Amino acid sequence: MIKSEILYILSAFLFIYGLKLLQRPDTARRGNLLSSLGMLVAVIVTLIANGIVSYQWILVGLVAGGVVGALSARLIAMTSMPELVALFNGSGGLASLLVATEAYHREPGVDSLTASTMFLSVLIGGVTFTGSIVAWAKLSERIDSRPRLFPGQQIVNFALLIGVIVGAVIFAGNPADGRTVFFAIVAAAFVLGVLAVIPIGGADMPVVISLLNSYSGLAACATGFVLQNNILIVTGGLVGASGIILTRIMCKAMNRSLANVLFSGFGSAKTGGTKTEGEVKPVSAEDAYVLLEAANNILVVPGYGLAVAQAQHVLRELGGLLQANDAEVRYAIHPVAGRMPGHMNVLLAEADVPYDELIEMDAVNPTMDTVDVCLVIGANDVVNPAAREDEASPIYGMPIIDVDRARTVIVFKRSMRPGFAGIENSLFFKDNTRMLFGDAKASLEALSGEFKSA
Repeated sequence: MIKSEILYILSAFLFIYGLKLLQRPDTARRGNLLSSLGMLVAVIVTLIANGIVSYQWILVGLVAGGVVGALSARLIAMTSMPELVALFNGSGGLASLLVATEAYHREPGVDSLTASTMFLSVLIGGVTFTGSIVAWAKLSERIDSRPRLFPGQQIVNFALLIGVIVGAVIFAGNPADGRTVFFAIVAAAFVLGVLAVIPIGGADMPVVISLLNSYSGLAACATGFVLQNNILIVTGGLVGASGIILTRIMCKAMNRSLANVLFSGFGSAKTGGTKTEGEVKPVSAEDAYVLLEAANNILVVPGYGLAVAQAQHVLRELGGLLQANDAEVRYAIHPVAGRMPGHMNVLLAEADVPYDELIEMDAVNPTMDTVDVCLVIGANDVVNPAAREDEASPIYGMPIIDVDRARTVIVFKRSMRPGFAGIENSLFFKDNTRMLFGDAKASLEALSGEFKSA
């Protein structure tokens, strides 16, 4: 038993150190590997310490999970990565719920403290599962990404929450005879998960993803108390805490509170803001090449549209051609660009963009006046000057990348449709902005072709 606890401590160290390495893009892979190693040690120790003799179903699960994981890693496109993360979060919540349910089924006569941890495990796990399914459906556009609101929604949520708390008190007081109450709590958790996410618009999905990730960790932590497994408590606590920290970072990046994200119904109606006046100035790939060829300092701002076009590799090629033309090329990353935390970092890393060329928003904005040409590829709301200039805009006060201060801005866009938040972008009408309409990948290929033929 002592040896098991020592190995659990080793696993916890690997988790914590791996989490630390995940803070930097150039050490993230090593951090992920160390964390995986820690989980492997924890699983092996748990199996041995509990004297499990029959491994048939464990091997079946191992093979099935390995196949699903390998196929997901190889076949899922970068555009679908946020949906995959949402499903992973939901799977973690469901696993915690099922483990706690099995523990109660095996031993219903538990004490009140254990019953309370079972309640927390199934409640948080159920909310995480159905909430993640709704997030997945919104991200994959199976359902409308706009918030879904109905009259009295907050009253319904509050009444349901009160019912869950009353049920928890009844269940903890007499868990042996509380089977009906237990499963009523499970059903209520599923409903709460749906009601918690449907009012949240697609533009807030990065926050929802990180919050649900935190929920999955908290559910695992509660399950650790149910099973009296220290490493599960530590692991769940780490995931829960890191998810909450990331959620706060996301909210700060949008200059909004978590309560505003969860309950405001942002994007549920036609958004406000002053009507933008001005003339859109289209540009051809040939004219854009002339601007880039003469530029010394070039900034690229990627967004979800880059992932949709699967143009990250073409962008990396163009970046190399620009650098060969003696231009400095950097990539500015907004914290909520894309549809999950770190989406753009992962996208550019897949294309082998050097880590030292990725610049955070706070570092690049003070130098924006020195940028000759800024390429905005698929980004929309995170570069919208209305966040600074229009007090009537729903995103007023949100920190953005100040691309409009660059000498010239080239926006890659299929059409003039607004971004995921449904807000008109005044950047498109600025005097120094040129619109390169068309598929981003085709436009980037055309620019690369111009440099190659020069």
